[in-house]
Amino acid sequence: MNKQHGYTLIELAIVTIIVGLLLGGVMRGQEMVVQAKTKSLLSDFTGVTAAVQAYRDRYRALPGDDSGGAGRWGAYGTRSGNGNGAVEGLYNDQPPPGDPAAAGALSEADLFWWHMRVSGFVSGPLQGQGAANPPENSVGGIIGVQTDQGPAGFLPGLFACASNVPDRNAIAVDAQLDDLEPAQGQVRSVLEAAGASSPRLTDPGNSQPTAYVEAGNRYVVCRGL
Repeated sequence: MNKQHGYTLIELAIVTIIVGLLLGGVMRGQEMVVQAKTKSLLSDFTGVTAAVQAYRDRYRALPGDDSGGAGRWGAYGTRSGNGNGAVEGLYNDQPPPGDPAAAGALSEADLFWWHMRVSGFVSGPLQGQGAANPPENSVGGIIGVQTDQGPAGFLPGLFACASNVPDRNAIAVDAQLDDLEPAQGQVRSVLEAAGASSPRLTDPGNSQPTAYVEAGNRYVVCRGL
């Protein structure tokens, strides 16, 4: 008669332990990735806040809105803002491809980054392509600035926004910087429509949630400066 051999209890226990260790390692690795991206986003917000304050202390003006920009850095081809105390334009404004010095009008939201770079507060090209572009963030979106022009009841004044932020990162950023409430406080979030990437805050497909939901969502996360 043929005898059929199965696994012993010891062998099954060993396999179970190995699978558990592998799953634990994968989950731990994923959590470390989330934490690393969250720290990078936190660093972006903290860095922009500090750089704006330092720029104000040095030049008595807002970057992008600075009416003395062209005179101060004309050698780089940069331009001046209108000096009205607001960074006009939207956080996701992108200058035309090529040299921004030859591209015609730029929004002050673009000039913000050009002024920051030529003044040495933010790294990046000082002239030519990319000098006026908002930088990329760690989650595949951008970080930009604007004054007002958000949804009703959104942040007043000048604020910075990071786009394309996965739900877990958005929750962690809000928890560490504010009150974990996406519709109140100094950190506000807008739920991006499915498939959107770096949308305007007032795009019709967006919504302003009253609570964060972990369902594969992505957010534009903004913080007052």
